Amino acid sequence: MSESAPPASGKDCCPLQGATPAERQNIFKQAVALHEQGKLREAELIYRRLLKADTNYAPAWLNLGTILRKQGKFQAAAACAEKAVGLSPDNPSFLTNYGNCLVDLDKGEEALVAHAAAARLKPDDPLIQYNHAIALREFGRFDEAIKAFDAAIALKPADVNMQWDRAITYLHMGRYKEGWDAFEIRWHQKQARQERRYAGPQWQGEDLNGKTILVYEEQGFGDTILCSRYIPLIKARGGRVVLECKKPLHRLFANIEGLDALTDTTPVAGSYDCHVPMMSLPGIFKTDETNIPKPAALTAAPDVPAAAARLLALGEGKLRVGIVWSGSLTFGRNRKRAVSLERFLPLAGIPGVQCYSLQKGPCEKDIAVQGVEELILPLGPHVDDFADTAAVLQRLDLIIMTDSSVAHLAASLGRPVWNLLDFYPYWLYLQNRVDSPWYPTMQLIRQQKPGDWDGVFERAERALRGWQ
Repeated sequence: MSESAPPASGKDCCPLQGATPAERQNIFKQAVALHEQGKLREAELIYRRLLKADTNYAPAWLNLGTILRKQGKFQAAAACAEKAVGLSPDNPSFLTNYGNCLVDLDKGEEALVAHAAAARLKPDDPLIQYNHAIALREFGRFDEAIKAFDAAIALKPADVNMQWDRAITYLHMGRYKEGWDAFEIRWHQKQARQERRYAGPQWQGEDLNGKTILVYEEQGFGDTILCSRYIPLIKARGGRVVLECKKPLHRLFANIEGLDALTDTTPVAGSYDCHVPMMSLPGIFKTDETNIPKPAALTAAPDVPAAAARLLALGEGKLRVGIVWSGSLTFGRNRKRAVSLERFLPLAGIPGVQCYSLQKGPCEKDIAVQGVEELILPLGPHVDDFADTAAVLQRLDLIIMTDSSVAHLAASLGRPVWNLLDFYPYWLYLQNRVDSPWYPTMQLIRQQKPGDWDGVFERAERALRGWQ
């Protein structure tokens, strides 16, 4: 995408001074066209020029805010949206956008007021009803969210994203039958339609009678580990089971009961008789709280990597605590579920505790940035795959972390895990629970109000001090 250079002089900075309202409206339309084409920098410069000429130009405030929001500048985006609402308080489009910004900032009461006002002003707008539903769900008002999703879908029945979000809401509520059935709508979403395709029929749970079934991952490492528990159940239907998943999982999964072969590439058509995506398995096996399969028996590396073993030896005689503070940075909600490393430092300072970082990827550098290389010993750089990580986890006494794939791995191995959760976490953790029916050794320490990480870490610190 090409970008316009900023004006070179003060004289050129506000070329719209003196322009008529009609001329400004035409210029605004040009900016909107650039905005819709994804040329955000060029659109942003025009919105700013309009506002330099007229600080009461409400649509420019709103659209500048949407660009700032996309850039992750959430406080600035909310301020721009509030300017727009102040200039036009009964505009439902302004209100719903302002509500979205307030959701970003965990301001639940204000967000829901804005969204409810927008929904009242324009009850026939499916997007406004949809935004209201998302906000209700974000702040734990699930029954009301379902009603709002129903209203939005009634206005736009073919919208698969609305149906998908309603499905996720059912799962949050533990309404598994409705949730699993509705969950299959994901294959009609745009991003799913662009995914690879498989030959032959999709398995629906029937007896396999000696046929080969290809099971394949479709989401992150955590979901793949979560659903690996269904492999023995597939095998019990009488076929040959081939699992396609990323290479870092292969040693970990090598000895799962009922698994006949592993691959990291899609087998050629004709080498399997049917296929099934892993996240469809809970629905196929009609999973609810009464029949959740136990986690698969996973395989740790036979030895801890030498460099990791040396670091683990430094914690001899202490409580060895593994920590993770961030999941994948590419995950859309990571900023809600992740925290800064600094949050964990009071835990690392407790006498008799030795903290170990299991963090992988860009956030590994946070230890050096904070200057805490002795307080928190870095194991992440010394493990190559999940089997190595499993071997390390078995040498730790406790894992305290924000939600990511390591939580699934540690809990599958039966290690004690304190999973620190934001107010609206992954659907797996249901509502208001401190335990997980999916992972018996996992304890959930949840935000009691949106954005309240202080309370989460205070409770974790008290519990850790009491552990000893």
